[in-house]
Amino acid sequence: MSVYVAEKEIQILYADTDMMGVIYHGSYIKWLELGRMQLIEDIGYDYLKMEREGYLAPVHNVNITYAKSLKYGDRAFVRTWVEENTGVRTIYGFEIVNGDGEVCTHGTTTLIVVKKVDGEFHPVMFKRVFPEWHAKYEEIKVKK
Repeated sequence: MSVYVAEKEIQILYADTDMMGVIYHGSYIKWLELGRMQLIEDIGYDYLKMEREGYLAPVHNVNITYAKSLKYGDRAFVRTWVEENTGVRTIYGFEIVNGDGEVCTHGTTTLIVVKKVDGEFHPVMFKRVFPEWHAKYEEIKVKK
């Protein structure tokens, strides 16, 4: 399989806008999660199942470039793919496009997997804890 790109339409709400009438920059963060969840679901995995097994995947880093404004009433889609998968961290690439297919926002998010033990979060090796999931990411990630 080649690079897989998940796509999800975003419902833009009036509450997502700022005083300038454009989408507030912080609103994009939740849309990135929608994209990651769509990708995970599309390839047959379940983040909630991961959590029930005692693991979490917190965001470690976000890199966003805002290229074109979105406004209330626009159609928008988030596209997400696996950019890098080291076995310890996963870097997801993303772009948010408008209804005309123009890239409005792009960048990456980096996540790590942790296990909560006695109230503390401890990083774990994704490829050891979820070997099949890791292998699937290897199969669909960007080839460099």
